[in-house]
Amino acid sequence: MRISVTRTGGFGGIRRHATLDTAGRADAVGLQALARQALAAGRDRPPIGVPDGFSYELTVDGTTVYCADPRLSDAQRALITAVLKEGA
Repeated sequence: MRISVTRTGGFGGIRRHATLDTAGRADAVGLQALARQALAAGRDRPPIGVPDGFSYELTVDGTTVYCADPRLSDAQRALITAVLKEGA
């Protein structure tokens, strides 16, 4: 499973993007479960966020959803953190 996260907004307005492929990873099953939960809680278009908050675009195997701080689900927050930390 290929998971991409794009983060925009924030105080500095800096865009950040990372992609993580779960193939061959020891934690693949957990990441794939998080990805399915994150997609289910996402929206089909970007939500209105808060001033200086982050907005996210999550793409999992070609399916894209949107979410924004401070209304991230636990699965979205965990997935975003993992992909931005470990993805390329």
